[in-house]
Amino acid sequence: MTVELTYLAWTALVCILMWLPHVSARGLIIGPANAAGYPDEEPDLPKWIGRSRRAHANMVENLAAFASLVLIAHVAGIANEMTALGAAMFFWGKLVHTAVFIMGIPYARTLAFFVAWIGMLVIFFQLIA
Repeated sequence: MTVELTYLAWTALVCILMWLPHVSARGLIIGPANAAGYPDEEPDLPKWIGRSRRAHANMVENLAAFASLVLIAHVAGIANEMTALGAAMFFWGKLVHTAVFIMGIPYARTLAFFVAWIGMLVIFFQLIA
């Protein structure tokens, strides 16, 4: 398996697991029945829970583009040092992005997001070069 596909697999695993903190915390705070249902009024929850949910949504939104780029590079046989670098930038950028998003560190969150975004651009420009 290529480096790019390996990073894609690890990114998918991170995305698969990202719902656990915010859903588990909601269940502990408001009770499993309320967390599983659709309460009419959302109780006041710690801010990190909302940030965790938004970090997960951001990962889902970006995963489709990243996966598309990695899969196109793989099918086209364009995997090289630059596409591997782009995949690494995306994975590590999104991992840091998730952590600092949940902790509420604004400038680090933006910087990490841009590292991941640039990683996707690196792969894209290898595809069209």
